[in-house]
Amino acid sequence: MIDEKVILKAEDKLKDTFKYFEDIALYNQEKVLNAFKKNKIALRHFNGSSGYGYGDEGRDTLNQLVADVFGTEKAVCSPFIVSGTHALSLCLYAILRPNDCAVCITGEPYDTLSDVIKGKDGSLDDYNISFYSVPLKGDKIDYVASIKLIKDVNPKLIYIQRSRGYEWRDALSINDIKSAIETIKSSGFDGIIMVDNCYGEFLDKLEPTEVGANIMAGSMIKNLGGGIAPTGGYIVGDGYLIDKVNARLTAPSIAGEVGSYSFGYQQFYQGIFLAPHVVLQAVKGSLLFGAVLSELGYETSPKLNSYPNDIIRAIKFNDKDKLIKFIQTIQANSPIDSNVLALPWDMPGYTSQVIMAAGCFVQGSSIELSADAPIRPPYIGYLQCGLTYEHCKIALKNMDL
Repeated sequence: MIDEKVILKAEDKLKDTFKYFEDIALYNQEKVLNAFKKNKIALRHFNGSSGYGYGDEGRDTLNQLVADVFGTEKAVCSPFIVSGTHALSLCLYAILRPNDCAVCITGEPYDTLSDVIKGKDGSLDDYNISFYSVPLKGDKIDYVASIKLIKDVNPKLIYIQRSRGYEWRDALSINDIKSAIETIKSSGFDGIIMVDNCYGEFLDKLEPTEVGANIMAGSMIKNLGGGIAPTGGYIVGDGYLIDKVNARLTAPSIAGEVGSYSFGYQQFYQGIFLAPHVVLQAVKGSLLFGAVLSELGYETSPKLNSYPNDIIRAIKFNDKDKLIKFIQTIQANSPIDSNVLALPWDMPGYTSQVIMAAGCFVQGSSIELSADAPIRPPYIGYLQCGLTYEHCKIALKNMDL
């Protein structure tokens, strides 16, 4: 177990940083509350529907609420979007057509998108859609290489991944994203800019769609769902792009006019309302893990002298057994399945064996205290903290490192 004095010392050092994120949470809570008030959310919006779902007021108002939270023309927030990967894929398939081209300026996207881009059974490559990636330079966007490639291949869509995936780097800040969008547009690009916003919602006062992104996607079992939403994903952006997404999600003839959900929408509304506070808990937990583990000699990312831009804390173990033990300890301090021993396995969509600690109320929820890692050198664990700061602190105290 970790000496509580080490934890208390870390908390004292983090007071100013905690205050910085508390101010952001207050700002975002007011933003969300104002969106609820604007849309006159009432108990009737929690009701489910059946069959085709025509005139489902809960669904339609939820979409408008999410659009208002992110400052966009339209949104689709649906339980039928099964994950962040699904939401991102919907955007790509909705927008891109055979012989089109897309360029990712933030390196290779998440492992789970590799088969979407160039796999079998209907990948972009199957439709003769080209997808290029520009490697980062010093963990930053390489503007020179990006602009050169954009001019060479004339893409329809520029793809920006906010979070790090399984990379040892900081997530992009809102200022990074704003600078990237401004630089790309000033180079003459007038196409579509898409942002993968997974793990980044409510880490700042602005979102990518408020600094120039045309379309953005994420998961409801990460930040935006507040640990309450039971499933789902969201996509927000320019109205004509969301229309294309709806046509892809269902069918062009019915688009967003249908889609019933008999369980009702209370958990989605409630999750969005709680999200700014829950994200604050996760960020504070991440900062505490970073400060304490750094004190114990482990290298973590982001560094303690910088503000996190997502809820993920990367920890470098340089040892396979230490990494596995860390993940197992997170599982052992989870409220659900604490008795389960996490082991590496061949998880669908990943290129290496993966070990995951996910003792969550919502299966696979990445806003609850959880951790995962690909089993490959230098054996980095990726920690997501947690619905409550207190839970993060207890799990940290019980670490045997």
